[in-house]
Amino acid sequence: MGRTYLVEESIGQYLTELSTKVKPYVTGLLIGQCSPQRDYVIRAVRTPPKEQQQDESLGPPKLASLDEEWITTHASQVSRMLPGGLLVLGVFMITTPELAKDGQNALRKLIFSVEKSLSKRRLWKTTEEEVSDRAALQICSATKKVVCRTHDVQDPKSSAKPADWKYQSALTASWVALGCTVNVNIHIPLLATSPNHDLEKNTKNGLNRWSKQIEDSVFLINGQVKDEDTELLEGQKKSRGNTQPSTQFSDVKVLTQLCQGASARSTATVQVCSGSINLRGAVKCRAYIHGNKPKVKEAIQALKRDIINTLSDRCEILFEDLILNEGPQKKNFGREYHVLPQRLFVPIAGSSVMLSDYKFGDEAAGEIQERFVEMLDQPVQAEDMHIAEDISTVDICPVTDSPSDTQQAQLTKATLLLKLQQNMGLVVAAAVAVLASIFSFNYFSD
Repeated sequence: MGRTYLVEESIGQYLTELSTKVKPYVTGLLIGQCSPQRDYVIRAVRTPPKEQQQDESLGPPKLASLDEEWITTHASQVSRMLPGGLLVLGVFMITTPELAKDGQNALRKLIFSVEKSLSKRRLWKTTEEEVSDRAALQICSATKKVVCRTHDVQDPKSSAKPADWKYQSALTASWVALGCTVNVNIHIPLLATSPNHDLEKNTKNGLNRWSKQIEDSVFLINGQVKDEDTELLEGQKKSRGNTQPSTQFSDVKVLTQLCQGASARSTATVQVCSGSINLRGAVKCRAYIHGNKPKVKEAIQALKRDIINTLSDRCEILFEDLILNEGPQKKNFGREYHVLPQRLFVPIAGSSVMLSDYKFGDEAAGEIQERFVEMLDQPVQAEDMHIAEDISTVDICPVTDSPSDTQQAQLTKATLLLKLQQNMGLVVAAAVAVLASIFSFNYFSD
C-alpha cells in the first residue's frame, strides 16, 4: 500500500489556477511534513519563471528544455525559509496532454536532483526510521487528472509507487509549535594551512562540530524532560471541532553539555592558525509538529534541526553577500566585523504555521515582500513581518603577521609542555606502582 498525502484544501484551488496558465508546463515544489503514518502538504509553490523563458522559440512543446539547475536552486532557497519540521516533500508538474507521457520521467529526475542539492547543505544526518519517500505529482491541464507517485530518494534504483492525494480543510489547525532561544558563542580557528583563508569552509567545519553539541543537548519542554517515545500532548486536553487556526505553543530550553562523558577520551592538538572566526548572539528557533499524536522525539528532532539550520543558513547568506560585494577571490584580509541577518517570521494565511526569512539591517521591507512573492508565491504585508531577535555578529580576527622565530619557539615550547602534561599521568602512575611494590616487599620481609 502506498503513502497517503493529506493536502491543505486551498492547494487544490492554487493548482487549478496554475493549470490555466500552462505554456506548455508549470513546475513547482510541495512543502509539508513527513510522519510515519502519513504526510502533510501545506503549501505548493510554483517555480519562478526565468526572464529568458518569457519568449520561448516557436516549435513543438517538449520537456527537454526543463531547467533542472534553476528548479534545484529554487528548492534550496525555499528550504531556508522553512522552520523546523517543514521540508520540501516533492515536486509537482502541470502539463498539457501532449507532455503527459514524459511527465513522470521528468519528475523522477527532478526529485533526485532536488534531494541531492538539499542534502549537501545539511549539517545533520537523517535517521534510518525517517521517511525517505518524496512525492511526484502530475496534473493534466486539460482533464485535471491527478497522478501522485512516490520515489525513495535513498534508493536511486527503486521504482515509483502509487500514493493517495487527499484534500482536507484546516489541515494545520491543531498543529503544535515549539520555540526556543539559543545563545551562541562559537570560536572557530582559521588554520594557517587553509588556502586563501577559506572563511566559508572553516566556518562550516566549525558549525559542524557545534551541531554535534546541539544533537547531544538536553531539551526541556515546558520545564520538563520527557521520554522520547511518549506523546508530546500527553495529559493535554484536545479541543474538538475547532477548525480555526490556534497554535499550541511549547516553550523549550536547550541545555548544552559542558564536558564530555567520563567514557569519552579527549586529546589536545596544537595547530598553527592565521586567525579566528567568532560567532556570537542569540538566535530564535521554531518548529511545527502535526497534531496526530506526535511523539516527543519527533518534536525535539524538528527543533534541533531548526537550530542547526538557522545558524548555518545565515552564514551561507552572509558569505553569498560578501562574494557579491567583494568578489570570490579575497586573499588578504584584516579584522572584519559583520552582522548576521536577523530572522523574521511571517504567517501563512488560514494556518497556524509561520514561514521565516532573513533580513540584513539595510534591507527595506519591500525587498522582503518581493522575495516572498518570488520564492513562495505569497504576498506579505509589511505589518505581518515579525523580526524575532536582536543582532548576532561574526567577528573575523586575523593574526597580523606570520609567526616569528620567537613565536615559533614559544609554540614549540607549548607543544612540548602539552605532551609532558599528557604523559605526566603515566609517569606518576609508574612511580606509584614502583613505590607500592617496594613497600609491599619491605612489609613481608619484616
